[in-house]
Amino acid sequence: MSKSFHPPVRTLMGPGPSDVNPRVTAAMGAPTIGHLDPAFVGLMDDIKSLLQYAFQTSNKLTIPVSAPGSAGMETCFYNLLERGEKAIVCQNGVFGGRMKENVERCGAEPVMVQDDWGKPVDLNKVEDALKANPDAKLLAFVHAETSTGARSDAKELTALAHKYDCLSLVDSVTGLAGVELDVDGWGIDAIYSGTQKCLSCPPGISPVSFGDRAVEVISSRKTKVQSWFLDMNLVMGYWGEGSRAYHHTAPVNSMYGLHEALVILEEEGLENSWARHARNHEAFAAGIEAMGLSFVVAKEYRLPQLNSVTIPEGIEEAKVRAALLKDYNLEIGAGLGALAGKVWRIGLMGESSCKTNVLVCLGALDAILTDMGASINSGKAVAAAQAYYAK
Repeated sequence: MSKSFHPPVRTLMGPGPSDVNPRVTAAMGAPTIGHLDPAFVGLMDDIKSLLQYAFQTSNKLTIPVSAPGSAGMETCFYNLLERGEKAIVCQNGVFGGRMKENVERCGAEPVMVQDDWGKPVDLNKVEDALKANPDAKLLAFVHAETSTGARSDAKELTALAHKYDCLSLVDSVTGLAGVELDVDGWGIDAIYSGTQKCLSCPPGISPVSFGDRAVEVISSRKTKVQSWFLDMNLVMGYWGEGSRAYHHTAPVNSMYGLHEALVILEEEGLENSWARHARNHEAFAAGIEAMGLSFVVAKEYRLPQLNSVTIPEGIEEAKVRAALLKDYNLEIGAGLGALAGKVWRIGLMGESSCKTNVLVCLGALDAILTDMGASINSGKAVAAAQAYYAK
């Protein structure tokens, strides 16, 4: 006979999910009510308002898609692109490649702007592509590339898109609440994110936001959106203002959790959240570099919440991750794609971005690598991080 599942207690320092605040898990355990219950409709309004704060936008079409971040990506592409249209797609990691897949599945043509993994999207290359493709409808790029830890300049890329009469479509799954993001100030037309990164909510929901230009495109489509479930023309009736038209059964308890996570973000303050992520990254970086290890991404382009750390020569990276999990109940991530086997991806996201986790992770890595005979500066990492915190 099957038994109830009791998961181990882990410290989550991989590329996501991150640790979840106990207030969020408690909220998710509240009694389930109907998805059209007046009380839940009121909660929906509050979630929209809190998401507008997190995204820094007044966009009316700012909602949580009832599915993970990948569905948020599909929501944006499927609603904005039609067959035969053209999109310029920037790729400097795994998730730019997924954008390309989405363009193709829409029956549209992707024009690729390629950059090395670990580097930001090159503005000059993008402008060249926009000049060469005046019929492009949108420019799609990843603000915070989870596969490398590189941050691209979303403000300038959006400005370039508008200069050439394109919509901007932004992936900020790892960016939201971890680094500066200003949808209205930067003029972003469409953006998607996820709950399991810097919002410290369990995976399963994807916040999205569409500006007026994007909503006009959606409303004036010549063909139906290829996904009924993700069709914003239909979903707007459920998440819109005033009376709610039934569309689907929202994941009620997951929405409780998202609401509480957003309340916690509002209590901390968005800028304070950005500053906390930056401070803990700097302490972590001080420890990593004191150990003699390095980062894939140059300092000025690094995401503080996602650190790609190079693996010492002669070390089997999977054995280190297994030892961290077995001996410390601590999870970090492996490299993806071109960086597989070359880096660890170490997250400092949301609830996981704290001084305790920085020091424990550095000490554990130091001990494990020393035991494996790695060529590192043993015993230096934690002291270097503590020295940074003492400034």
